[in-house]
Amino acid sequence: MSTAANVSSGRNGTRLPRSARRLQLLEAASEIFVERGYHSAGMDEIAIHAGVSKPVLYQHFPSKLDLYIAVVDSHAEKLVVDVNNALLTTTDNHQRVQAAVQAFFDFIDSDNSGYRLIFASDVMDPAVIRRTEGATEACVDAVYGLVMQDSGLDPYRSRMLAAGLVGASQVNARYWLEARRPIDKQTAVDTTVALLWGGLSHVPRQVEIDAAASARAAAGPDPESAADDMEQSAG
Repeated sequence: MSTAANVSSGRNGTRLPRSARRLQLLEAASEIFVERGYHSAGMDEIAIHAGVSKPVLYQHFPSKLDLYIAVVDSHAEKLVVDVNNALLTTTDNHQRVQAAVQAFFDFIDSDNSGYRLIFASDVMDPAVIRRTEGATEACVDAVYGLVMQDSGLDPYRSRMLAAGLVGASQVNARYWLEARRPIDKQTAVDTTVALLWGGLSHVPRQVEIDAAASARAAAGPDPESAADDMEQSAG
């Protein structure tokens, strides 16, 4: 394919590479979808907002749903990358929880409000639902290793705790933003971290669970329970 086929005119008349044009269209579409919702947004409106003709928009995205999915993908990818990068900033698990919660608050507090397309989408199409749920699952995957390492719990319980951490982070961040930032963001982050870390710190570690099970086994059956069993057998 020729270079000319991979470029198109920008708003100021300059020619844009196809990748740059796609990014421009995604940004324009995101603004319209966030402001108006999927069902009220139109391709004509998005094309005008992007400063391109409608045929140019359709060259990149065959339908409004295809465009919406691409926008959701771009925001979901950013969230997952932000959370993963946050977890890599330190090896201290308390600080990693702090960094992950901070990433959620920063993402939800961003100017583009893209979080609405992931956590509050008005689109029930299966392809969109897979992506919005997939973004949450990818964040759970990222946090799961932290929880399992810190607690030593089995995979299922570790994943439950990771899901709780991710869910609480995004719910608290949305609540804070939609309440119009009643406290400063850092205080909101610290409060959320205190809740989450306090909860994690009180979950029995696997070694403690194993030790308790061994102690019960060594002590033998409880006398009262054994007596109850005998009475039931006699009856």
